[in-house]
Amino acid sequence: MLSFLPSWLIVFITVPLFLTITAVVSTSIFILGIFKLLLPIKPITVVLNFVINIIWRGWALGNLFAMNLTNPIDWQIDCPDKLNKKSWYLLICNHVSWVDIMVLTQLALNRLPSPKFFLKDELKRVPFVGMAAWAMDMPFMKRFSRGYLEKHPEMKGKDIERTKKSCEKFKNIPTTIINFVEGTRFTSTKKAKQDSQFNKLLNPRAGGIAFTLSAMGHLFSGVLNVTLNYPDNAEPAKDILLGRMKRIQVNVELMQVEQDVIGDYFSDAEFKSRFQVWLNDIWLKKDKLLNQLSN
Repeated sequence: MLSFLPSWLIVFITVPLFLTITAVVSTSIFILGIFKLLLPIKPITVVLNFVINIIWRGWALGNLFAMNLTNPIDWQIDCPDKLNKKSWYLLICNHVSWVDIMVLTQLALNRLPSPKFFLKDELKRVPFVGMAAWAMDMPFMKRFSRGYLEKHPEMKGKDIERTKKSCEKFKNIPTTIINFVEGTRFTSTKKAKQDSQFNKLLNPRAGGIAFTLSAMGHLFSGVLNVTLNYPDNAEPAKDILLGRMKRIQVNVELMQVEQDVIGDYFSDAEFKSRFQVWLNDIWLKKDKLLNQLSN
């Protein structure tokens, strides 16, 4: 609607708008999170979680309004019709930009149960965002490099312990567990550093989703393999603030949870190898799809 305005002017609309929406919603959710902490009584917690989810929906709708107000976005969402908001799903996705989070909340808004993102531990310290994520019981993952683990072997498996604790909280309420499997946003520099075999993706990290499937696979109605693409915008984060976002492509594949992908990833070497082949095959197909979408 306002995309006809010059970019230098649009940024003075989008930035305050996104910040205001996030600040108001996050503060409200954080306050309710404090009540959850002080009053850990199940009926009260259920009601508070219900209210928190309503407020989250307000945040998602507010962001949708802000994005469409300042950008001429063509939303291209290819998603199965038969998704159940009263079920559980594991959603795996490639990671391009912080814009991905806002896009996935739009996908989840009227199609999926409450989304819970696996977030980097550093996001705890981000004003408003960290507070709200904590109040919504979103898991914070602290990944350690191989070099760090060699020096501090006592830290091995700590990220999986966090995953286990988070999964316990999700068993009582329909949830979409969202994991950016690459662990970080895609850049050409990171791709080169990893010597990634993919053209538009980083190497997937299997441990977190393998454990989630092991802990909750019996609850999941399926695995949602989501591919995000911004074919006309090399810098989505910058472009959406400047009113330049043209197309957002979201492709969703619903995969059944087969018994072959449920097992002990950390003790069973044969299963670990089989699981990595399964995930790499998904990533190869995702890379091919991204090449097709970008043409």
